[in-house]
Amino acid sequence: MEDMFRSYWWLLFPLSWFVFGGISSFLNYMRQRDTLKLIQTYAERGQEPPEALLKVLDRPIDADAEAWGTSSSSGWSQGGNWFSVVLFGLLAAGFGYAAWSNMYGAGEAFLIVTFVLGALSVACLVSALIGRGRRNRG
Repeated sequence: MEDMFRSYWWLLFPLSWFVFGGISSFLNYMRQRDTLKLIQTYAERGQEPPEALLKVLDRPIDADAEAWGTSSSSGWSQGGNWFSVVLFGLLAAGFGYAAWSNMYGAGEAFLIVTFVLGALSVACLVSALIGRGRRNRG
């Protein structure tokens, strides 16, 4: 069992990402449900709900978009794309160096990671440029 943990310790990161994603989704669900109950209470009394209460429903349900400010309504989506371009580009450069220097004797594995991160960087770059063109037209 101890050897399995040593070999697969890195699985803790994606598993924790799934757990925190589920918790975040559940909390967003609770927020939306409670807001709708409160609006229903106002409707039963025949009163108009406050504007601030209605704005809670306008917030995106996607917790990542809320946390990073990358929802399309917030106007920060382009900043998120450029951040991803830089992040993936720097990671690709780091793994490229590791592949070039054959670090830990795993040059081929680092080369594969370099190509994947480079492709992600290019994809984010294209997305940022296309989004920029749409924003300038509209």
